[in-house]
Amino acid sequence: MAGAYDDRDGKIWMDGALVDWRDAKVHILTHALHYASAVFEGERCYDGRIFKGHEHSLRLRRSAELLDMEIPYSAEEIDAAKDAVLKANGWDNAYVRAIAFRGAGEDMGVAARRNPVRLAIAAWEWGSYYGDAKMKGAKLDIARWRRPDPATIPSEAKAAGLYMICTMSKHAAEAKGCSDAMMFDYRGYVAEATGANIFFVRDGEVHTPKPDCFLNGITRQTVIGMLKEMQVKVHERHILPEELEGFEQCWLTGTAAEVTPVGQIGDYNFEVGELTRRVATEYEKLVRA
Repeated sequence: MAGAYDDRDGKIWMDGALVDWRDAKVHILTHALHYASAVFEGERCYDGRIFKGHEHSLRLRRSAELLDMEIPYSAEEIDAAKDAVLKANGWDNAYVRAIAFRGAGEDMGVAARRNPVRLAIAAWEWGSYYGDAKMKGAKLDIARWRRPDPATIPSEAKAAGLYMICTMSKHAAEAKGCSDAMMFDYRGYVAEATGANIFFVRDGEVHTPKPDCFLNGITRQTVIGMLKEMQVKVHERHILPEELEGFEQCWLTGTAAEVTPVGQIGDYNFEVGELTRRVATEYEKLVRA
C-alpha cells in the first residue's frame, strides 16, 4: 500500500461494521480531536495470526477504563473485529491499529459523559519500522522532553495524549539524521524511546528501565520472558544517564519496532552483538510459531 492514509483501497471496521476505507470519517467536533480522549493499540499479524492479539484487546479496554471510558465491546468482540478487518483486506501479514475514542455528542467541553465511546480498527501492510536498522543498529537522539510523572496521567494506559511529546521528540531526532529519540523520565532516569522500550547489555547481563512511569510493553514483557528462558540475567531497575557509557549492546522492543538493535544514542556507541542478534532471531521465530 502507498499514498496518504486517508486515500486507499480497502476496508476499515467502525462501530460494528466494515466500511470502505475512504468513508471511515469522523466529525470535526469529535471530542478526541480536541481533548485527546483516545486510547489505541498497535499489533502485528504474522502468517494469519495476530501475535498476542487478545492481550492487546484486554489492554485496550483497560486503557479506556483508566481514562474513564467504557468501550462498548468485549475483548472477544474486538478480537473478532480485528480478524474481520484482516480477512476483508486479504492480509496474512499486517500491522493492526485499534483505537477507542470519545466521539461527537451533546458535550463539547472538557467533560464528555454524554458523548459515545467509539471504536475503529484499521490495518495495513507495514515493513520494518526502522528500515535497515535491524542490520547496522538504529541511531538515536536524546530527547529534550521527558516522560511525565504518573501523578499527571495513568502511565499504564496507552493513551493518545501521552504521545504528543513523542512526536515532538521524534521530529527533532529526524532533523538530526536519527531514527528515533531516547527519553528520560521526570526524575532523570533512562525511560524508553518514543514508541519502544529499551534494553542494554553489560558483561552478558541485561539491564532495562523499570516501567514505573511509562508503558510496560507487551513485546517488552515477551522479551524478558525469552531472556529468562535463555538463562540470561535481567535487571529491571532505574538507570542513570551516565551508565550509558558502560553498556556494550542496546536494542529496542515494540510491536512496530519488534526487536531492533541500536548502534548509537547521542555520543554513546553500541555493538550489534551476539545476544542482540540472538534475541531478534528468537523473537522472529516466536511470533511466527
